[in-house]
Amino acid sequence: MIQRSLPRTMTSVRLMRTFNAFQELANSQEILAEITEPKPPTSSKKSQEVVLAFYEALKSRDVDTVHKILARDLEWWFHGPPSHQFMMRLLTGEQKDSDVPFEFSPISITPFGNIVVAEGFDTSRPISWVHAWTVTDGIITQVREYFNTSLTVTRLGNQSQPSDFKSKSSTTTEITPVHCPPVWESSLSDQIGKSVPGLVLAI
Repeated sequence: MIQRSLPRTMTSVRLMRTFNAFQELANSQEILAEITEPKPPTSSKKSQEVVLAFYEALKSRDVDTVHKILARDLEWWFHGPPSHQFMMRLLTGEQKDSDVPFEFSPISITPFGNIVVAEGFDTSRPISWVHAWTVTDGIITQVREYFNTSLTVTRLGNQSQPSDFKSKSSTTTEITPVHCPPVWESSLSDQIGKSVPGLVLAI
């Protein structure tokens, strides 16, 4: 019995080794294809490219590109002194020739999915700014402007369900607090000073 079953066992082992070798070859080819084939840009990358194109269009005064990138019903939030509504005056044509020009040159652009946070400051004036853009299908649909404000961006954590449901007649339920870890913080210029309001933007 043992001698007759031995060749079959050896044959099975050889077949398994051959199968494993072919499987490893197939896996290595799939891995190679994943490395060499161009991957489509992620949602974060696309959103970042849209915002970069917008700032470039602003810098070159490319009105057509600006109109293509911004939604017609753009939702606009502004936090800061009314005198700092530079972009609003620029895009609506209310900026006067006598006004000191304000250049939006971001020092950092950080994407979080379809939300892109850009930060910059004016070196000639004590002005620091943060823009939080929302990009939908390649179009900017919302912007939140913050001037001379310390901004912290957080991801809203999941609220877990109450853990104790043993007693249906219990009048108290255990609630786990929502955890909002910071994922980005603005870096104010030394010219601004530290006496500025602080805000938290949850995404």
